Amino acid sequence: MADKDAKKDTEQSGGWKNFIYNPETGQFMGRTASSWALIFLFYLVFYGFLAGMFSFTMWVMLQMLDDYTPKYRDRVSSPGLMIRPKVGSALEIVFNKSDAKSYEKYVTALDGYLKPYDDLLQAQKNIICRPGKYLGQPDDLLEKVACQFNRTLLGECSGTYNRSFGYNEGKPCVLVKMNRIIGLEAGAGDKPTLNCTSKKEPYVDMQYFGSFDKMYYPYYGKKAHVNYSQPLIAVKILLGTNDTNRDLMIECKVTGTNLKNNDDRDRFLGRVAFRVYVTE
Repeated sequence: MADKDAKKDTEQSGGWKNFIYNPETGQFMGRTASSWALIFLFYLVFYGFLAGMFSFTMWVMLQMLDDYTPKYRDRVSSPGLMIRPKVGSALEIVFNKSDAKSYEKYVTALDGYLKPYDDLLQAQKNIICRPGKYLGQPDDLLEKVACQFNRTLLGECSGTYNRSFGYNEGKPCVLVKMNRIIGLEAGAGDKPTLNCTSKKEPYVDMQYFGSFDKMYYPYYGKKAHVNYSQPLIAVKILLGTNDTNRDLMIECKVTGTNLKNNDDRDRFLGRVAFRVYVTE
């Protein structure tokens, strides 16, 4: 009985070995060398064809793209708004006007953002333009010129006169920028205007510096408009003594002929809302 079991185990072991390599037929895992070569050749040709077709499709698609202008721009017809400083993910400005450390992050963010707008840098790389007129440029001019937007245009919110941007007074400055859209003549003939209000009572006074003047449009893209300086409007929120220790929601809207600001599906289209909470 033991001899039969040993013989059976030997046959099973030999069967597996013969499957992996059969010295009598020269087969490896049930196939001869020529059979394996044909299979390898088939998959080599098959996957090579797929790779070639994919590469050719990508090449054709890239030939249809413009290095300077996106081919399809119909889904972004009107710009959104955003504010600075933006520290973290939340659109809120919360600080104690008596504690410099509590608003230091906002001051640092504003100063860093405005560095490229220093008057000396603007004079070196950009030109003085005529206000109230769009700066259209020919297509064959590969590198477009850009108009100067000097930091000092932001007045009390430039950080030149008050290094704390009004935060030490409890009257913080907020920069509002309009997102870039290639080829957009913002306002369609009219100068875009910005208006900021508190969404709920009480009413808060605002002071504005800078502008979205027509001379800063149209924008020709990052590659063509290398030295483009995005126009800004600085809003100084003139909080009174009754406005401290109170949660305020401020909403800013841009107005212009071709600028939308009332689409309920997109709360950043032509408008932006942010929270302000100042203590003392």
